[in-house]
Amino acid sequence: MMLLAIEQGNTNTLFAVHDGVEWIAQWRAATEASRTADEYAVWLQQLLAMKDLKFGQLTGCIISSVVPQSIFNLRNLARRYLNLEPLVIGENVELGIEVRIAKPSEAGADRLVNAIGAKLLYSGDLIVIDSGTATTFDIVAADGAFEGGLIAPGINLSLQALHEAAAKLPRIAIQRPDKVIGKGTVEAMQSGVFWGYVSLIEGLVSRIKTEWGAPMTVIGTGGVASLFEGATDSIDHFDSDLTIRGLLAIWRRNAHLTD
Repeated sequence: MMLLAIEQGNTNTLFAVHDGVEWIAQWRAATEASRTADEYAVWLQQLLAMKDLKFGQLTGCIISSVVPQSIFNLRNLARRYLNLEPLVIGENVELGIEVRIAKPSEAGADRLVNAIGAKLLYSGDLIVIDSGTATTFDIVAADGAFEGGLIAPGINLSLQALHEAAAKLPRIAIQRPDKVIGKGTVEAMQSGVFWGYVSLIEGLVSRIKTEWGAPMTVIGTGGVASLFEGATDSIDHFDSDLTIRGLLAIWRRNAHLTD
């Protein structure tokens, strides 16, 4: 088995290859909704070659995307260059997870995949915090069901909004400031955004736990989650492989659909 897993968020797209035993390659590209199958193929072929891999060695493909207009091109990538019919989360895949919200169809593919990936490794009731374009807090019950959650703007989105809406505020990089009180504009912005998000995480985790009324384990994942490692005790585990672990489990559950 040689699986190509594609996980596409609003900001980045992850391509990962699993050989049946372990993940042997991972690459990230900026998400561009207009990127064609041919453009993906040229880029991916070169990266595969660096790992001594070829398109013909890939025997399966699974796609999770929150960018609907990109799914057509990603599907064509699999069909035309891999000669595979991909499994697409939300279209032709049985997830095997109960969704306990008013309208189950509204649950984002990425959030459900994360829930599945989390339950494979962690027990009990869970809070999964995914820090990307948006920061999501998802509740996974001890029996594996998705219970809903919260969606807040992501840290990069907040920085972008500050720069674009306030003429005198510069575009800055995210980093952890040494002190909370900034002595200049850049330091003040970095502190406000970074420690503001730490406080957001701590406050919402506390409120969720109070409302849930039982012990919960908190897992952080996503593109910028590592920024908060060591900055708060509210996150118990940082797990960058949460999503691709979920995709692998879903593919194994549904592999017969591509036969």
